[in-house]
Amino acid sequence: MNEENAEHVHPDNKTYLFIAAILTAVTGIEFGCLYIPALAPIVAPLLLSLSAGKFVLVVGYYMHLKPDPSLFRWVFLVPLGLAAIVMLMLLGLMR
Repeated sequence: MNEENAEHVHPDNKTYLFIAAILTAVTGIEFGCLYIPALAPIVAPLLLSLSAGKFVLVVGYYMHLKPDPSLFRWVFLVPLGLAAIVMLMLLGLMR
C-alpha cells in the first residue's frame, strides 16, 4: 500500500481524554503561576513555554498532525518559533 492511500490511525477516546486532562492541568498551572509572587521574574517565559507545550498537544492530537508527513509539522512549528522569538523580543523592549 502506498503512502497516498494509507489511512491514518486515530487515537482512541482514552487518549483524547488523557490529553484533555493534561491540557486542563497545564491551564491550571498557568493560572497558578500568576498568583505566585516568587515567579514574577520568570512568569512570561514560563507561560510561553507552557503555552507552546499545549500548542504541540492540540496540534499533534486534536488536529491529527502527529501521523501526517513531517512537512505539515514544520508548517506549524516554524510560525510557533517565530511567534516565540517576537514575543521574547517584545519582552526585552519592555524592560
